[in-house]
Amino acid sequence: MRQMKKVAVLGAGVMGAAIAAHLANAGIEVLLLDMVPEQAKGAVASEKAQRNLIADQALTALAKSKPAALYAPEYVAWIETGNFDDDSHRLKECDWVIEVVLENLEVKKRLFQDKVVPNLSADAILSSNTSGLSVNELAQALPVDVRRRFMVTHFFNPPRYMRLMEMVPCSETDPNLLRSMAAFMDKRLGKGVVFAKDTPNFIANRIGTYAGAATWRHMVEMGLTVEEVDVVTGQAMARPKTGTFALWDLVGIDTVVRVMDNSYQLLTDDDERELFRVPESTRRMVAEGLTGKKGKGGFFKRENVDGNSVKSCYDPESGAYRECVAPKFASVGAAKQIDAPGLRVKTLLAGTDKAADFAWRTLRDTLIYTAKRLTEIADDVVNVDNAMKWGYNWDLGPFELLDALGVASFVARADRDGVALPQWLREVESFYRVEQGKRFFYSIADRKYREVPTTRGQISLTLLKSAGGVAEQNSAASLIDIGDGIFCLEFHSKMNTIGGDTLAMIQKGLRRSESDGLGMVIANEGSLFSAGANLMLIAMACAEGAWDDLNLTVKSFQRAMMAIKYSGIPVVAAPHSLVMGGGCETCLHADAINAHAETYMGLVEIGVGLIPAGGGTKEMALRAIRLAEANGADVTPFLLKNYQNIAMAKMSSSATELMYMGLMRPGDGITLALDRRIYDAKLKAISLAANYRPGRPEAAVKAPGRGIAASIKTQLWNLEQGGFISAYDHYLAAGIADVITGGDVPAGTIISEEYLLDLERETFLKFCGQKKTQERIQHMLKKGKPLRN
Repeated sequence: MRQMKKVAVLGAGVMGAAIAAHLANAGIEVLLLDMVPEQAKGAVASEKAQRNLIADQALTALAKSKPAALYAPEYVAWIETGNFDDDSHRLKECDWVIEVVLENLEVKKRLFQDKVVPNLSADAILSSNTSGLSVNELAQALPVDVRRRFMVTHFFNPPRYMRLMEMVPCSETDPNLLRSMAAFMDKRLGKGVVFAKDTPNFIANRIGTYAGAATWRHMVEMGLTVEEVDVVTGQAMARPKTGTFALWDLVGIDTVVRVMDNSYQLLTDDDERELFRVPESTRRMVAEGLTGKKGKGGFFKRENVDGNSVKSCYDPESGAYRECVAPKFASVGAAKQIDAPGLRVKTLLAGTDKAADFAWRTLRDTLIYTAKRLTEIADDVVNVDNAMKWGYNWDLGPFELLDALGVASFVARADRDGVALPQWLREVESFYRVEQGKRFFYSIADRKYREVPTTRGQISLTLLKSAGGVAEQNSAASLIDIGDGIFCLEFHSKMNTIGGDTLAMIQKGLRRSESDGLGMVIANEGSLFSAGANLMLIAMACAEGAWDDLNLTVKSFQRAMMAIKYSGIPVVAAPHSLVMGGGCETCLHADAINAHAETYMGLVEIGVGLIPAGGGTKEMALRAIRLAEANGADVTPFLLKNYQNIAMAKMSSSATELMYMGLMRPGDGITLALDRRIYDAKLKAISLAANYRPGRPEAAVKAPGRGIAASIKTQLWNLEQGGFISAYDHYLAAGIADVITGGDVPAGTIISEEYLLDLERETFLKFCGQKKTQERIQHMLKKGKPLRN
């Protein structure tokens, strides 16, 4: 894999600065250059503040960007600024130079010739972040020896969060360099790499733009509104909940127009070229400044009317806004009840209302277009499917969706519509198949099935299970043998919530791992790690007054967490995405954490009127006490920090922030590549197993004491009086203060870990008995957001 110690980013616009930020996230030094501002052209080179103004302002804007471009604000120190005129000679210091200037062929070529080529080191890689310009045309501006080191590296915006990296070689690019860069993109930057061909807009924007254009055509033909379209083209169609037009608002309608214009201009031989022609009403929106979230409005906008927030929708026909009407379609409602994305789309298409008809027409056209263009834009179906999943966040790629619908069934229905489709599509039974733990794809080039390429260090739980790797299993969780003496405990309940079956499998999995292995990893491949304890079960127990049962359930949760903490083998948690409440507690009790960089974790139980009672409050108390002892310091500041995390239901905005929050500790790891997370956790478990010494429950802990709790309660009273928290927030936060400080005892009183667990459980049950907590739980279950009562 190519090593990159320093990278130059040429162009400090929104995209260039964000790319620089993500390189800094990965621990790579960055030189960010842009033009000298017009007003500073006469300034001498020593007047850096004037001449570097554009790049410096971009750096300042990074600190305020939302969503945050940096994992931590201090990472901005990894970025050094400069300008093209004074600092181009410093490109010799860089291993990789990436151009991110204006999307204009001549501007890019001139920059290459004037500033880059004369200063590029002999083995540095040069790339362009173009979203659709020809890599071979760009290469014409470069000497022959540089062309072998040149390629397109197309980041998707925002670079930190969007996984897709489209790589496009020119005809003279060294294939070994291309592979080396792909490995770097995967491992160091966490990118999902797809290889595209040198065609307009490459893969993702070519298909994504077509899908949007087809959606517009059928919306107009069927007389649907923008809000009706979005409810159909969102989650019901196995796509992001934004739908089509809310997504356009998000990325910028002007950006959508630019991509469509580029397509229309360059796709002269495309038989569906006319579909890319920008509708006049959309062009008019851009002219009027209605460019979406960044403009005066878009297809949707919110306004205050008589003190109320009212959502308005744009009517393309009249060119005016009107109040949105929440659409209700039986087919969409039925689809949303189903978790599996393929079955969800099949359910939607099986409907008899206009939403189902509209969904079929748009999907039919998009899937046929993708099939027609496959060999033009990519080498195989895998690259296309990954591009749409990683670049547009589709749950399934086009060919995966064809498999889910049934290729033969799709072809038959398209035939009934009288729609032409590629002949080869009639020959395919399925595009993917799994055999003996390996996944194969149908190759159009030779009509054979070939193994889907995997990167080194990629562990697929799905494939391991298909090959008989399941050691233990129940309805909520499985234990999978991932090799080298390590087992993986996988949650697979709805939203990976933790209930009785999960707790049983934790205990069973630990026993099996202790008897047959060296260590255990806790991880899964779901869209989120865990939404925490099963709130519905808690709500039902509260409604029935089943307090004894609830007490036993909480005790069972605590026992499972303690079993993780004090097992005879090392346990490593590998969280990703959302890690809430009980999911967070599961990680806290592991010997180590190896988190994906985009991990959003926290003890958030107060949001539903509860206390972390699976050992979370106990664990944060113990961590504060031991940290104070290790530093010979007063426990108060350490304890207050951990208390605030719980009382404010603080969620991390990245795995890096978990370090600052005290939820991860020195020695824990962060992996940027999502597919490597489980492998890295496995390596950590193996290393810990070499000299593993199991711990024992703590029997002699000095309680922080009621004095600190009293101080916290004084602050809570002030917050309530100032209107910052409700009386019930005050009540809950005071209860948490009592537990985390060790209860109603003097400072220094010797308590045990078990005692803290008892305090947690008692307080949890007390909170459950409160009407306002029950209201909070019901509100969360119905609305999906916390109630402040």
